[in-house]
Amino acid sequence: MPDTPADKPADKAGIKKPKRPQEVYTLVVEVGRCANDGLPKGATGGALMCFASGVDEAEAVRETVAILKQAELAPLDVNSYGTLAEREAQGHEVSEDERALMQRALDENSVIVAQMTPFYKDS
Repeated sequence: MPDTPADKPADKAGIKKPKRPQEVYTLVVEVGRCANDGLPKGATGGALMCFASGVDEAEAVRETVAILKQAELAPLDVNSYGTLAEREAQGHEVSEDERALMQRALDENSVIVAQMTPFYKDS
């Protein structure tokens, strides 16, 4: 079997697969209450705006949900607003702070929680 470079994994037949580039997706995740979730007293749940890296949207969503579950949060629903390019094409204004967090998520191949908004019964 020929040597396979680390950046080009081989499948079972030894055929080199091109490495798919990571992209960063903007996700809003609604969460319910769970013990030790860190949400304020009286909150019924919340929404988290996250920047998550992945080779596709599905991977970014899976990784985000897994990380939030490890953090003892209870993800209920995920809405994706796409990549930076997709957001710009839709006319979204993306601040420099958001861009910096997106770059960090890409550099670290991670999920960044940029904002948490608690929900309350009366709001």
